[in-house]
Amino acid sequence: MPVPRFFVDRPLACGALLQLPDAVAHHAWRVLRLAPGAPVTLFDGRGGEYEATLGDTRHAPVRVGSHRAVERESLLDLTLVQSLVATEKLDWIVEKATELGAARVLLLPAARSVVRLAGERLERRLAHLAGVARAACEQCGRNRVPAVQAVESFAAAAAAAPADAWRGVLAPEARGALAAGTRAAVVAVGPEGGFTPAELQAAQQAGFAVTGLGPRVLRTETAGLAALAALAALQGDLAPASPPASPPAPPAACSAAPPQDV
Repeated sequence: MPVPRFFVDRPLACGALLQLPDAVAHHAWRVLRLAPGAPVTLFDGRGGEYEATLGDTRHAPVRVGSHRAVERESLLDLTLVQSLVATEKLDWIVEKATELGAARVLLLPAARSVVRLAGERLERRLAHLAGVARAACEQCGRNRVPAVQAVESFAAAAAAAPADAWRGVLAPEARGALAAGTRAAVVAVGPEGGFTPAELQAAQQAGFAVTGLGPRVLRTETAGLAALAALAALQGDLAPASPPASPPAPPAACSAAPPQDV
């Protein structure tokens, strides 16, 4: 059985004693029903992961062990610009975009979006989706959590991604194709009714190429994920991992210094 992985929203340190956040402790003890002293893996989003061991009870501190400098990030810097859609669809999109290696998911209001978010509602939704991304990282093995942010325009979306990224806005029956050989890409997806002609024009003014995904019309929750997967395949990111030229280095051992609470 794979060792359970948990994200901890605080800096981790080798040899530290850590009180697990309530939600993490509940998941470990009540949902997974892990035994006292069970091994777990912790990561804090700063890179790599840590071996750790549960205490004797739910409220006992966890001892953080060796650090493994392992990353499972995509070969591409991928940005998904997703128009606002219904909550269930948006959860699905963020979860799967995280699994596919997206570095960031940007939420864009669109003229045909049924959902409208602003102010506190938007902040709550962003916080919820950040939790969805963290949970997806726990499941898929990523140690860096993608950013989930709101943007107001295509220009703002372009500015949030690498300056040299290829940019495409998806539209049914468009003849443009996804870029091959790029190291960074931005894909914009419309809501259920698609982008309006005025929005497609605004996207082009911001440097986006109008791009298609074949002869079939894909749903909004399918199109962006299909594009991310296709871009990853074109770059070789979905190929089987090559064996290392030399055996990997063992995890960095903890120092002999007394453990510190974190």
